[in-house]
Amino acid sequence: MGRTNVDLLQGTLDVLVLRTLASGTMHGWGIAQRIQQVSEDVLRVNQGSLYPALHRLEDEGWIAAEWGASENNRKAKYYRLTRRGQRQLEAETDNWQRLAAAVARILQTA
Repeated sequence: MGRTNVDLLQGTLDVLVLRTLASGTMHGWGIAQRIQQVSEDVLRVNQGSLYPALHRLEDEGWIAAEWGASENNRKAKYYRLTRRGQRQLEAETDNWQRLAAAVARILQTA
């Protein structure tokens, strides 16, 4: 079976980024790589989507950023989850669980 691109519902990228940062501080490229790895290559986040999302999350106060050196000693912006972001992640996780359960119920009906 071939790979398919999965279009993400609006807001999905935000919750994926918040969840990824719940594991610890990361730079943008690391966030994209982690999402791809954990999703077993189903989800691929391109830079054109990721960086606007990171800026939006930072503007919301859900993540904070600071400059540092990457693994290859290059300047990189590192992002971390804030307390406000943790609360948002919890709310979004609850919403996604309700949505997933509702979709599963519909898929199981004849």
